Amino acid sequence: MTFARIFVLILAAASNMAFSGENWPQWRGPHHNGSSTETGLPDKLDKAANLVWSTPLPGRSGATPAVWNDTVFVTASDSKNKDLVALCISRADGKILWQKVVAPSSDKAHGKNSNMSSPSPITDGKSVIFQFGTGHLAAFDMDGKELWTRDLTKDHSKFAIMWGYGSSGMLYKDKLYIPVLQRDTNPYVPGSDASKPIDSFILCLDPKTGKDLWKHVRPSDAVQETRESYATPIPLEMKDHTEIVMVGGDSVSGHDPASGKELWRFGGWNPTKINHVRLVPSVATYENLVFVSTPKHLFPFFAVKAGGSGDVTNTHQAWALDKTISPDVCTPLVYKDLLYVLDGDSGKRMLHCIDPKTGTKKWEGQIPGAKSTFWTSPCAADDKIYVINEASEVSVIQAGGTEFKVLSMASMGDTICYSSIAIAQGQIFVRTGQNLHCFAKK
Repeated sequence: MTFARIFVLILAAASNMAFSGENWPQWRGPHHNGSSTETGLPDKLDKAANLVWSTPLPGRSGATPAVWNDTVFVTASDSKNKDLVALCISRADGKILWQKVVAPSSDKAHGKNSNMSSPSPITDGKSVIFQFGTGHLAAFDMDGKELWTRDLTKDHSKFAIMWGYGSSGMLYKDKLYIPVLQRDTNPYVPGSDASKPIDSFILCLDPKTGKDLWKHVRPSDAVQETRESYATPIPLEMKDHTEIVMVGGDSVSGHDPASGKELWRFGGWNPTKINHVRLVPSVATYENLVFVSTPKHLFPFFAVKAGGSGDVTNTHQAWALDKTISPDVCTPLVYKDLLYVLDGDSGKRMLHCIDPKTGTKKWEGQIPGAKSTFWTSPCAADDKIYVINEASEVSVIQAGGTEFKVLSMASMGDTICYSSIAIAQGQIFVRTGQNLHCFAKK
């Protein structure tokens, strides 16, 4: 065997080793529950010891990075040019490989929605799809060539959501699921005709072409803002079938992935029809259970048995926890047969470890640092839980065990953070208001 041939084989082996880890293809990661199988991760995100690189970004975003092999994808609202942009960044050194303008920016920041750049990018390693709160979707190949683009508000209707559209889509088995749960009339768009009701719906697209595969209208008897949801659909794989689970409008429902047909619905937690309780957290799933976070600490935290038919409100509750535990914003984490619920309100900052089958609490503890709200959701790998607050402080908590244990807390030293952390390829990716940071154990 020639030296050249040996050298080629060595390079090939090195390349395979570099991509042997797990990717983070969308908001809740490779398993749709906030977890990863990555190991060898740092106990502390220390800039002096574990920082690989930091890349300044053109503007804010509430989106979580997507990572595939040696590329990282992020979105931003360009603070200079006022455009909504898609970026591809090298995982090796943080260099921006390409940057594309997808749409003009919104002229309204919509509170925490960062000028409509909260939905997270999605990739399958062949293409990457960027989504924005304006309704714009754009798909590119991995080299930045545009594959398709469309505006959902032109094809369907203007969004009727108070704080701006912020749901991330979900890619599952070659289908892209886009939720639009909103008011039935639109007080947010001047000149809207209040006599024409607006539908809430789940839209299924072909990710290769961007074309609609089906649209399922999802009715609700919720009132005004309570009809609005910022949640993402989550798949639940059962023994004999799979369901797509969506929450919002005072109910959680399971749907057929092929058609969108509603299979079951659980609700009833808002009998007096309070009209100002939008829903933010997505569900989490484990075996045949769906975990539902209800809004603003007004209602309990539920575990619902999936696989039912029709209205299962009175038959399929597995267990419920006190309403003070139910997070208003943070989506629960499922990791190694345990459920982690983060109540991220600034006055609480409590992480609860729960047996998902019974609802029994194993431990709880208050996350250290500034009295700052967590607008992000926890993620986990390597027996560690990573979470970041609005003040850009990252806490690392020991997963499992018999008691709450903080491994570290470190400040990123940046502006406000609304983006959840991503874990991939042996590295941790932290998106703040100013930068994208990459950490790894050295």
